[in-house]
Amino acid sequence: MKIAIIGSGYVGLTTGTCLAELGNTVTCIDNNKEKIQILNNGEMPIFEPGLAELVKKNVSQKRLFFSTDIKNAVKSAEIVFIAVGTPPKPNGDADLSFVENVAKEIAKSITNYIVVVEKSTVPVETGEKVARTIENSGVSRELFDVASNPEFLREGSAIHDFMHPDRIVVGANSEKAREKLEELYKPLNAPIVFTDIRTAEIIKHASNSFLATKISFINAISRICELSGANVEEVALGMGLDRRIGKEFLKAGIGYGGSCFPKDVSAFIQIAKKKGYDFRLLKEVEEINKAQTEFFLKKIEETVWNLNGKTIAVLGLSFKPNTDDLREAPSIKIISALEKEGAKIKAFDPAAMGHAKTFLPNAAFCKNIYECLFGADAALILTEWDEFKKIDLKKAKQQMNTPVFIDGRNMFDQKKMKENGFNYISIGR
Repeated sequence: MKIAIIGSGYVGLTTGTCLAELGNTVTCIDNNKEKIQILNNGEMPIFEPGLAELVKKNVSQKRLFFSTDIKNAVKSAEIVFIAVGTPPKPNGDADLSFVENVAKEIAKSITNYIVVVEKSTVPVETGEKVARTIENSGVSRELFDVASNPEFLREGSAIHDFMHPDRIVVGANSEKAREKLEELYKPLNAPIVFTDIRTAEIIKHASNSFLATKISFINAISRICELSGANVEEVALGMGLDRRIGKEFLKAGIGYGGSCFPKDVSAFIQIAKKKGYDFRLLKEVEEINKAQTEFFLKKIEETVWNLNGKTIAVLGLSFKPNTDDLREAPSIKIISALEKEGAKIKAFDPAAMGHAKTFLPNAAFCKNIYECLFGADAALILTEWDEFKKIDLKKAKQQMNTPVFIDGRNMFDQKKMKENGFNYISIGR
């Protein structure tokens, strides 16, 4: 098929590349000329394992194209995906202005029947508003259908998630649109859940909110474990082996971040409020997440004592490993708070330092782990990158002023750290 993807961020670029890999002809559109130029030069604007190689392959085989021209891409497409940002407003609502603008642009270019697909995470009833916007622009209802096809891609494993999905959700109110999307996804040989548009829109928010709830739940349990002398990792194991619960997202730490969970939880609270339901459970999920970062800061202050003039080494900046994404990353909040107390920050991250310089202008960015640890009064683990597990502890101790590790991701064995002479602080154990 001929596909147009409007919005070439994490979701749009990954989706477009994987659809090209399935044999479709895909044009990824973005109004950011610099980003499109970078892509056309064979470079990548984001870090996602395996994506650069897949982009290069499909560009060379003339299945994947990049452009700023919505009109021509839509005119020749059978399916158009809307994958633009839906950032949060100050009150938590999703800002849908980009979605509306794109719908108007699509309307200008429709000449033959197309399916317009919401890929962006949007509040329930957005599909109807997109359809109304296109129709109000003078397009006959016979020339288009709107569908919802929420994404469930995890940054760091997005290609695998696209190619091997647990399920594909398609919300459509017309049989013609359903058949079109069923044909598109047939090569993946995955279960397709067909619903109406409103149900599909809620599935996305409900899924992310439930996962965020699991994270906040285990973080609350970690606090109880510390107060009672128990081990949260063993508690999580004992819980997670129950198939009704599952072990995923039961990892205690410094709270969730990223572009999805904070935004989607907040948006779902607002969606429920507008419908007359006070989603108090999700409000508490947010509060626990916020408190977990503050709890970690308290650990740092209690361990290091006076922060003013102290050098703190920060290992890991991105909100999770295998991505360079710093959106709502706990590291930004933690470092900013430490700097306010007069601490000097040295930081290392395998992928996110380029972006981090914008958020953290006063931090010193290091070439490797040991340069970061040199002269440090304490080290913080804020992202669980695999390479941190391979740290030479003897060398690390030699580099530091004071052998203090405060681990926000529970990456190290407590006994081993103590044997190597470290004052080792972790979460919930």
